[in-house]
Amino acid sequence: MLRQLNKRVGAIPDEQQRQIEVLSLEQLEALAEALLDFSTITDLVGWLQNQATR
Repeated sequence: MLRQLNKRVGAIPDEQQRQIEVLSLEQLEALAEALLDFSTITDLVGWLQNQATR
């Protein structure tokens, strides 16, 4: 997942890498789908923040 994100939006900051590493399988599957719509790191950060509020 990190390699795909890195290819899609560029280098993933350590903080976001740590957040991704603790996602559940269900959340990782949702992220895999959502990353197709990402164009910047801001999209990833927003998605992760949305997951944290659930």
